[in-house]
Amino acid sequence: MQGIQDIVSSPYFIITWAILMIPSLIIVIRALRVNNAHLMPLMKVVWGFTVAYSGPLGLLIYWLTGRKEISDDNDWRRAFRSVAHCYSGCGMGEIVGVLIAVGLLSLGNLWTALITFVLAYVAGFALTIGPEMQGGTAFRQAFHDALLAETPSIAVMEVVAIGVDLLLAGNAGMGDWKFWSSLVISLTCGLLAAYPVNLLLIRHGVKEGMMDPRMTDHHA
Repeated sequence: MQGIQDIVSSPYFIITWAILMIPSLIIVIRALRVNNAHLMPLMKVVWGFTVAYSGPLGLLIYWLTGRKEISDDNDWRRAFRSVAHCYSGCGMGEIVGVLIAVGLLSLGNLWTALITFVLAYVAGFALTIGPEMQGGTAFRQAFHDALLAETPSIAVMEVVAIGVDLLLAGNAGMGDWKFWSSLVISLTCGLLAAYPVNLLLIRHGVKEGMMDPRMTDHHA
């Protein structure tokens, strides 16, 4: 544990992460503009946030599951697209929650965890309800669908992410390298933890998963 603490406390961790993340983000943006411009605007945002949060791992997930060039589609690919969709909203909620709780209000770990969880949940929910309502689904039905399909994924993602963040960061403030390193690591841990949940939800018919990128309407 001390070895991990030494790593996250070093500025070299964030520097290395930035060196890996920025080119990954450039690659995915270019790929979305040149080869996969037909994807829904929401999924373009999803992939951008996923790579911004998780760098090369996010790029790998996009490359294997989110492009029209994939050879076929199956449950594991759909699950990765589904968890990326959840991740993009929840990750933003988590980041905002941590910044408000720690940076603005200087709250303790319990309140930080509560605020972060609530904002992540709301953001993840909104990212599901909004598109459904735009597609013509009534709010009540969209809310019910999101409650059933997204709650397990969001809960697992945020419990793991917030737990890892608090474990690594402790009482670190925004001026501490450990604060930012822990946030980066926690986001990716949440993504990985929620993947099997999404896979099970899809295989049991609770979630449909995001659309096959090869079948997206090019004129949508």
